[in-house]
Amino acid sequence: VKSEGPKLVPFFKATCVYFVLWLPTSSPSWFSALIKCMPIFCLWVFLLAHGINFLVSHRSASRILAGLIFSAVGDAFLIWQEQGYFIHGLLMFAITHILYSSAFGMKPLDLKAGLLMGLVCSSCYAFLYSYLSGPFTYLVAVYIALIGFMGWRAVAGMQLCNDLWTWTKLSACIGAMLFMVSDLTIALNKFCFPVPYSRFIIMATYYAAQMLIALSAVETRDEEDFRKRS
Repeated sequence: VKSEGPKLVPFFKATCVYFVLWLPTSSPSWFSALIKCMPIFCLWVFLLAHGINFLVSHRSASRILAGLIFSAVGDAFLIWQEQGYFIHGLLMFAITHILYSSAFGMKPLDLKAGLLMGLVCSSCYAFLYSYLSGPFTYLVAVYIALIGFMGWRAVAGMQLCNDLWTWTKLSACIGAMLFMVSDLTIALNKFCFPVPYSRFIIMATYYAAQMLIALSAVETRDEEDFRKRS
């Protein structure tokens, strides 16, 4: 908290600005896009504050930064989703989940966690299926598979049962789960039925998820510092 907390102050301030201004979604503009994306920009700065050399030498951190970049582009597209840019935003976030999955890695495999995540995602898609039509029938299926895979890799990396977890792995796991909650709320609200306070739920869980995933990128530096002190 002492080492990473101060670097996150701009993110918390930008998030507060978004919720205080609460610009209406009925009149999209570049200003509203900027306000929405500003917390994600602050997370770019958070990772860049650890040094370019750190990002270059640690692929997981650089992939999370790349994921945040695609997330910001996706956020901007979703500002104009009613004007036909929803699929564009969906594509940007699909790339984000691929990058996050790559950052979390494939070790340990943890097939039990993968099976559980597969069941959860299959159940979600089965519920949404009757509400989907046209290209969304398969686009949503692919998206759910990608975010489910990302969630699996985050959960598997925590290794809670083996008592090998760290606070950064835990933050990646919680962040991935919150991201899934955010996206599921979007899907329910867009395709199924109006969700009460949907925008607040979506954005609160989304910003928290992105912050926690960004925090997970400092794992390798923490390990290096520990070895140096030892």
